[in-house]
Amino acid sequence: MSDDTDELTVEETEEILDEIEHRRSLRGIAAVAVAVIGVCFSLFQLALAARSFTFTIPLPLVADFQVSLQLLQANAIHVAFALVLTFLMFPASTGDGIFVRGFGRITSSVHRRTRSEGPVARVTDAFAGPFRWAAVDPDRTRVTPFDLLCIAVAVLSAIYFLTEFSEIQRMRVFGLESGRPVTEVYTFLAPILGGVPVVSEFSYAFFLGIAGVLLVLEATRRTLGLPLMIIVASFIVYARWGYLISETTPFIGLLAIPELTWPDIVQNLWYNTENGVFGIPVTVSVSFIYIFILFGSFLEMSGAGQWFIDLAYAATGQRKGGPAKASILASGFMGTISGSSIANTVTTGAFTIPLMKRSGYSPEFSGAVESSASSGGQILPPVMGAAAFLMVQYTATPFREIIILATIPAVVFFFGVWVMVHLKAVQEGIGGLDPSETADLGEHMLTGWFYLVPIVLLLYYLIVERLSVSRSAWFTLVALVALITVIAAYSERTRTTLVGVLVAVLGAEFASLVVAGVPVLALVGGAGGPGLAPAAAASVVLGRIGWYAILAGVVTMLVHSDVQSSVLSLNPTVQQAADDAGDRLGRDIGDDQLFRIGTFTVKSMEEGARTAVPVVVAVAAAGIIPGVISVSGLGPNLTSLLLALSGGSLVVMLLVTAFASIVLGMGMPTTVTYIILISMLATPLVEFGLPLLAAHLFILYFGVIADITPPVAVAAYAASGVAKSDPFQTGVKAFSLSLNKAIVPFAFVLAPGIVLLRARANAADLPIRERYRVVQFADLAELSYSVPEILIPVVGVFVGVVALGATVIGTLYTRVGRLERAAFALSSLLLMAPGLLSTSVFDLLGFAGVTVSVNALALDLTLRGAGLIVFAVLTVKNRREYTAGAERTDVQSA
Repeated sequence: MSDDTDELTVEETEEILDEIEHRRSLRGIAAVAVAVIGVCFSLFQLALAARSFTFTIPLPLVADFQVSLQLLQANAIHVAFALVLTFLMFPASTGDGIFVRGFGRITSSVHRRTRSEGPVARVTDAFAGPFRWAAVDPDRTRVTPFDLLCIAVAVLSAIYFLTEFSEIQRMRVFGLESGRPVTEVYTFLAPILGGVPVVSEFSYAFFLGIAGVLLVLEATRRTLGLPLMIIVASFIVYARWGYLISETTPFIGLLAIPELTWPDIVQNLWYNTENGVFGIPVTVSVSFIYIFILFGSFLEMSGAGQWFIDLAYAATGQRKGGPAKASILASGFMGTISGSSIANTVTTGAFTIPLMKRSGYSPEFSGAVESSASSGGQILPPVMGAAAFLMVQYTATPFREIIILATIPAVVFFFGVWVMVHLKAVQEGIGGLDPSETADLGEHMLTGWFYLVPIVLLLYYLIVERLSVSRSAWFTLVALVALITVIAAYSERTRTTLVGVLVAVLGAEFASLVVAGVPVLALVGGAGGPGLAPAAAASVVLGRIGWYAILAGVVTMLVHSDVQSSVLSLNPTVQQAADDAGDRLGRDIGDDQLFRIGTFTVKSMEEGARTAVPVVVAVAAAGIIPGVISVSGLGPNLTSLLLALSGGSLVVMLLVTAFASIVLGMGMPTTVTYIILISMLATPLVEFGLPLLAAHLFILYFGVIADITPPVAVAAYAASGVAKSDPFQTGVKAFSLSLNKAIVPFAFVLAPGIVLLRARANAADLPIRERYRVVQFADLAELSYSVPEILIPVVGVFVGVVALGATVIGTLYTRVGRLERAAFALSSLLLMAPGLLSTSVFDLLGFAGVTVSVNALALDLTLRGAGLIVFAVLTVKNRREYTAGAERTDVQSA
């Protein structure tokens, strides 16, 4: 594909991401420290994925070290890794924060008033200098003493969980007051701190818990911003002093809670796996989220990202408005890899946005398309975003079912954006790319088909084999590394060696299992016993085929050190890292294939850790909120309050939830928004009779919309940086392009068949949360159910998206007038979510004291039919206007 002067380099892309996420640009020892700790973080998570909480660490020349962790210990180590990396990667202050600016103004005022002389000025100078040295990093290039202090406390916390777990277990029964003071835990401190009253009165665990919670808040401020830190901290304050609220106060009295002491609060927030910092969100991160982030990192570093972008352009680039359509496909593919709106926007947009601008789309529209499509990565199966894994845990639903119910709405969203960019291309007369600028689709598939294998394998393990999420991701990750290793080692010259080594390894392993029942290495070490049956041995060998393939590839690259794959194109970041390592070692090894594959593996683990850090901090901080709700007993009262405020209206409750999701999600990760809102709003929604999974998906969708909703549209603003466009206008256009993402959630909560949910036969006798299930093939074969409740609503949603596109863009075949746009909008609402209109009317009648009884399904089908008629009439009329206009143009030309 041709170059474009507006395209960003890898370095420029990383600079934009660092600027948006306020990361440091580290060099030297600090950069090495981040890399080493990041790789250790990934290795720890890989060990958990492979062996759960009990695994062996092989130590050369020493006996193997057996590790057996409890859930709380694993969660604590997970968070400690994230905290250490946070304090290394993110500065405490760059000098432009509220506190530092305020102190700077005070210092300047003192100097003006005293003319830089006198004891007051000298005191302020003496305080300001050390403070800036200790905590301020204006250039984002150095690790400060304050960072090192925070790192030390985080490490101490992890050590305490590992070495004093029996005491933690005892304190979970008898309270933190029963713990030992710090002078008993560290006896060498007794001569120094033994006489200090506060130290001897409270347990070391209590102080460490306070410090830990404060570290999480500080990490939240650095990675996710001050607003989220304030929200989380306010819940902690509420837990301590919420008892002061009078129960007799109307409405607000429902928020009154029992009095809690600080030890009670700290114990529940820091030493608990049910709620708090190490609660369900962090447990999900340990079990699911991190391994999928790592999978995405390996896939991206393998070069799959660029291959998917080129695939999108090969498939659609030459069509009308092709660059924008390719951007949608590319963003969907990249969403499968990362699930991050901002990362998708910048990495994909660095390539797609310049091409959209060059084809004729405005900079604002180009940025809007990219950010809108990229925000859909968090709702697109099979990987989705971190919130999807939280949904698995909070709803006790297998991930394969989450994939099934999320597929249709996600496809509808991407189809809706596709329709809008097509209509915009029709309106502006924008064509596609020249064939010379796109690759041939068939040839492109032949050169990168292996990038699709891991995704297919992932679906196979999840849906067909029905393995757990973590095991599926682990097996897929091993298969991915094996595949890349084999592809890297394969060429016409090396294929004989590669196949020969693989056959030899398989044969030796199979023979060892048949003869002695153990692998070759165990047999060499002296182990052995009764042999396995040939079928059993073959099954074992087949299960380890990935590892044997990796070994065969490594041996082949050792034998043929100059091998170069003709199809593998690793991420440029990998090549840069290999070259840099070669320069530091003083050797020209950057082009050595085995060294490049080793660099690929290490770099993937490092980048996976870097990507995971904000997510881990987010779930740790957000877990505090449900922790407070749980320990204070606020949950039922909060549900009662929200139900009372809604006046019993489902529509009001849905609108409040949607508004809260968007407002709370502005500038915050979708994961945090989801955790907070399902803690407060999921139960009230389910109390109205909505399916549990639909209610959770509703909250997730509006949390995603916040990424492209002004005034804090983080993904849209990231796109504007690439497109060099007006940020606010880019956000406005991105929101308009994503309007179907705002309507579809109302559609599927009111018509659950759209997300393939069906009420159970005995739903009335079941608890509210268990009244719906995912449809099965037998349900689809039952035409009396599947046609009116699945097929017609799904078709209506797709047709309604086209009507919405005509409304937003103002063009179908030709220009659409204002009245026609209003009519298209009505038809879109009737086709997509007629229940929203009918329920609103019934609620208003209910407020007026009028009760109406109708057949809900019949009314739904009638309204959809009316919407279809309106759409058909408008479409035919617009088509005739287009034909008439074309004929007039032909006559004038003649």
